[in-house]
Amino acid sequence: MSAMRMDRRHLLQLAGSVAGTLWLPRSAWSQPRFESDPFALGVASGSPTHDSVVLWTRLVQPDAAALGKADITVRWEMAHDAQFKQGLRTGQATASAQLAHSVHVEVPDLEPDRWYHYRFMVGQAVSATGRTRTFPAPGTAAKKLRLAYASCQHWEHGHYSAYRHMLEEQLDAVLFLGDYIYEYAGTSKAVRPVAAGTAITLDEYRARYALYKGDVHLQRMHAACPWLMTWDDHEVQNDYAGTTPGSRGPDVADFAARRAAAYQAYYEHMPLRAHVLGRALAGLAQGAELRLYGRIAYGDLATLYLLDDRQYRDPQACTKGGVYGAGTVNPASCGIWSDPRRTLLGAAQEQWLDSALGQDRARWSVLGQQTLFGQRDFKSGPAQHLSNDGWDGYAPARTRLTNSLQRHAVANPVFLGGDIHANWVGQVKADYARPDSAAVGVEFCGTSITSRGGSNEHLPELLVENPHFVFADRERRGYGVVEFTPQQLTTTLRTVTDVTRPDAGIETLAQFTVVQGRTVLEKH
Repeated sequence: MSAMRMDRRHLLQLAGSVAGTLWLPRSAWSQPRFESDPFALGVASGSPTHDSVVLWTRLVQPDAAALGKADITVRWEMAHDAQFKQGLRTGQATASAQLAHSVHVEVPDLEPDRWYHYRFMVGQAVSATGRTRTFPAPGTAAKKLRLAYASCQHWEHGHYSAYRHMLEEQLDAVLFLGDYIYEYAGTSKAVRPVAAGTAITLDEYRARYALYKGDVHLQRMHAACPWLMTWDDHEVQNDYAGTTPGSRGPDVADFAARRAAAYQAYYEHMPLRAHVLGRALAGLAQGAELRLYGRIAYGDLATLYLLDDRQYRDPQACTKGGVYGAGTVNPASCGIWSDPRRTLLGAAQEQWLDSALGQDRARWSVLGQQTLFGQRDFKSGPAQHLSNDGWDGYAPARTRLTNSLQRHAVANPVFLGGDIHANWVGQVKADYARPDSAAVGVEFCGTSITSRGGSNEHLPELLVENPHFVFADRERRGYGVVEFTPQQLTTTLRTVTDVTRPDAGIETLAQFTVVQGRTVLEKH
């Protein structure tokens, strides 16, 4: 057997992402006795294609040592119906001790454009039943895609009642755009306190994910449909940039080790495919990537792009006092602001995206990325104050992307974002230095699930200063739902009435329509 094949086999074994009983180690057949529900973190699915999906769970006990250091065999079932009688498929997978007894099952050879039910079993314990789906095959006719986008779910800032309402949206998938956890704790006026401090080690990141995933509404939403995942900064550290540390929490002597621990914990808790660990776990410790960016076709209706603007970016430009992190900057006083060598996505991801856009023939091209794409000037008048942490701080990189959209004549680009804890809706401009330049797409940057935002007091002035945006709101928490058809898209901004209450209601803040072939936002 070749070395390449052995490396691949070793990677899959570490990831525990087999759909059958291939090369399960002898220790994996051990079945410990559980004092409580081993599936207390729920189940999830993700990374859907037209013929495959990833099923996820993680075994836990109140005393982590109770699971031992041996791998554990977990059985899984998948069927067309919730009673597991029609089209039943079964198999075993390894809950790897090295991966916190998480399970990633990649189920192949599924029927396209079809819903499935799944569950896990270990010993006498049976998990909750999850529901997932495959997408229509690339190039085939698809009539509708209903997608929610969400981000920024700070545990201490509120309850996840937004997910209770999202369950009623009849979604095909959820696009999560970053800040799944927050690495720090101790927020003033916390709605739900976190006992532990800042996560730095692997065990601390694992504990933070276990806390968040213990929320019943988040669990139920994960079990309702497949999720497409990318991250932002708080999965590691606030405002970190590539291999450069961020701005919050204690100084860490070895940031590379902290990042590797955070990346491993992220993989352990998300429904991701094994190949994202391009060089297995040892590679993470050596600075290798955890590759999240990619694209997924939804028939001929949409191509969904997942981007990663944290892992590969250059450090923020002209930070105050030379310290790490984000801030607002006057570009005229920052010598490197317009340096074309600076990148937000990294050279490899930029090249991949340009090539992929050149091949895109779908009716809608949906770019899911972490933050606000369009320029947002915080200062009225000729001088500018722009954030150095998002696309504004990497303007040449943004121009390269908008140039790519125009060069390849990409049909109907739609940018979805998060990070800023506010809803911003607008047009994507070819050149933000020229207000009269062409609109090359539309943008819906979503508010947070719980993370606190700001006041609407000065928003009218900001919208005047930034006329490419047609709507903004900082005060409400929630999510967005985009429904795509061959003729148009409709985006509905859904917000909870009071994020501090577990029984909060839901309201429609605003709704927009974009007709296929146009970049005009019609507000309803």
